[in-house]
Amino acid sequence: MHISAINCNCSKPQYFTSNKNGYENPINRKSERNLAIWGNTGVGVLLGASAAGIGSFFIKEGSKNRAWKLGGIGAAIGLAYLALTLPAKLYNTKVNAFAREKEMDVFSRDKDLKSNIMEEVNKEVKDENVSLDDKINHYTSVQMANNGNGLLVKGA
Repeated sequence: MHISAINCNCSKPQYFTSNKNGYENPINRKSERNLAIWGNTGVGVLLGASAAGIGSFFIKEGSKNRAWKLGGIGAAIGLAYLALTLPAKLYNTKVNAFAREKEMDVFSRDKDLKSNIMEEVNKEVKDENVSLDDKINHYTSVQMANNGNGLLVKGA
């Protein structure tokens, strides 16, 4: 049985393209990594600024090099936060990106398979040599599989 898409006169949706399997995965590990770094850096800067703001209550206004002391406190807190959390964040981002890549691959292949099956059913419906019972049986089998409502076991 040949599997292909339903033939309609509408424009076919564009999925992802690639040389390997016809699809390009939209998940980019490099951009995911960069987003994790920027997000974590932003939180570190906010945490450092908050620590410097809190430190301003404890360092007197007239003290020498007050700005440098507050900046040093903020930078130390921010860098400590980055040093403690960035490796774990990068690891989790890498693992999650890998899992999402695999999910998108499965999704892409599933979409292609469903469209091919529906095209084959469409060709079978248009064929006058196939009995009505076979057409109904194949269509309901495809719909049950598509909806996940049943397990279909056919004998040879």
